[in-house]
Amino acid sequence: MTVYVDDAVHLWRGERWAHLLADTLDELHAFAAQLGIPRRAFQNRTSGAHYDVTAALRERAIALGATPISRHHDRALVRAVIDNARRQGRGLAP
Repeated sequence: MTVYVDDAVHLWRGERWAHLLADTLDELHAFAAQLGIPRRAFQNRTSGAHYDVTAALRERAIALGATPISRHHDRALVRAVIDNARRQGRGLAP
């Protein structure tokens, strides 16, 4: 299972946020469940490509085995993982 979490780089409502990503949607759902994130928390319901997570959840994800990646240094990897998940999610009902 390969799950990634990127840098907590953007601010929203006073909190730092990051993205939780995985190579497959099943991996993403399973890992998000371990973090206690409900399935309905997908940022993009049509693709189900990633979850937004707080910086605190990012640290917990890393402790559970997620691979930390950088949106600046690993931009191609981030794009590829999201695109793959979007392709998988297109057949799912939003």
